[in-house]
Amino acid sequence: MIFKTFWRNKTNHTDKTADITNQIDSFLFKTTIETRFADFDMMGHVNNAVYFTYMEIARTKYWSNAIKWDWKKTGVVIAKANIDYIKPIFIEDRISMYVRTSRIGTSSFDLEYLLVKIKDGVEVVCSKGKTVCVAFDYQTKSSAPIPESEKNKMLIFEQLSRN
Repeated sequence: MIFKTFWRNKTNHTDKTADITNQIDSFLFKTTIETRFADFDMMGHVNNAVYFTYMEIARTKYWSNAIKWDWKKTGVVIAKANIDYIKPIFIEDRISMYVRTSRIGTSSFDLEYLLVKIKDGVEVVCSKGKTVCVAFDYQTKSSAPIPESEKNKMLIFEQLSRN
């Protein structure tokens, strides 16, 4: 039997890793991520599901330190999360995460993430992720407009325009 797969015939002409690495300069927030022994699988690298936990840790630090989100006023829920795995993280690696707000809507906004490790004095991108975050009113149990104060803080910190 001969099997031919048509979807593998498409060649990728762009270097996605180079594109991602070139984006690091556009991130204004960076935080260190501490790994735990429980993060690693039998093969000695970080389990794929743990990357989402790293995004959560970095997101919380970003909101606390850069944006100073008022959690008592408005919460945030995650509507969508995705990740591209690029390089593995091993137990000896020291990692950091870049976070930025890339889009702000009426009640939702996008956060982008780059997880990096230092290899021979150079930052190497290990993963690229994105979450769609929704401002949430816990009283009404529904989405809510992003509070103007938090929206303004994101716009100012990220140097984004209101459009």
